[in-house]
Amino acid sequence: MTKFWKNKKVLVTGGTGFLGSHLVPRLKALGAIVYVPRSKDFDLRVVENCHKVVTNQDIVIHLAAKVGGIGFNLKHPGEMFYDNVLMGIHLIEEARKARVKKFVAIGTICAYPKFTHIPFKEKNLWNGYPEETNAPYGLAKKMLLVQAQAYRQQYGFNVIYLLPVNLYGPGDKFGPSVSHVIPALIKKIYEAQKNKKKFVEVWGTGKPTREFLYVEDAADGIILATEKYNKDEPVNLGTGFEISIRDLVNLIRKIIGFKGKIVWDRSKPDGQPRRRLDISKAKKEFGFIAKTNFVDGLQNTIKWYLDSNKLNRV
Repeated sequence: MTKFWKNKKVLVTGGTGFLGSHLVPRLKALGAIVYVPRSKDFDLRVVENCHKVVTNQDIVIHLAAKVGGIGFNLKHPGEMFYDNVLMGIHLIEEARKARVKKFVAIGTICAYPKFTHIPFKEKNLWNGYPEETNAPYGLAKKMLLVQAQAYRQQYGFNVIYLLPVNLYGPGDKFGPSVSHVIPALIKKIYEAQKNKKKFVEVWGTGKPTREFLYVEDAADGIILATEKYNKDEPVNLGTGFEISIRDLVNLIRKIIGFKGKIVWDRSKPDGQPRRRLDISKAKKEFGFIAKTNFVDGLQNTIKWYLDSNKLNRV
């Protein structure tokens, strides 16, 4: 327990989403007074709504975002840029005017250049253009870093910017139009197993690598950063562990027990070639180290999904 959160008024945008559903209970347990505006009541692309939700808050943690996998990004690039940049820009400006004490902006690993030296260091964030399939989303979120640094310089507004790697865990989105790689693969392989299919088709070549952060660890990282970090430089949140998509597919297949064949659709994009973060700054600045072993986290996620499907069939 820490006195930092006791009776602090904390606005969490996107608090009912995947990450928010793990972060909000932790904040409440720490003594924070948490406010989670519903998107159906407050469209945060509208400046007046941003003004309403930040008023009288001590801290804003901005999780809300329009997100999706490669397919969704390819179909909706305009929305991905417009919605994400507007929400962030309005919220930071209205929070500044409302004299909010601290603003925590959650960025995205998609902001990094397509070809970045491994491991990704925060200082290399501007060394090239993001991977094309998700560049509009990545750049929209990256503009919030520019705004954060400019507002700190001109107004002394305490905005920090965190770069979590791909998240996974119980409660993730498994819908085909919005899911990321782990939930998409779990759903596809599970349904193939259930329907006794002989093969599963997966996008790309399987060669790219990804790093994944368990959602509960991400929530802990955000809490630690909010408590202890007050600088203008962006900070990675991750594990420092990368796995190829091919190995990931085989691991999911093994846990689920699918015996069929994996067919790689090489006509579909791979996305960014490699992702692995340098996580030293988060450890140095606010003592964050991810605790969850990847296989354990993946098993928890698959169990949650299988249990959810059983409940839905009752």
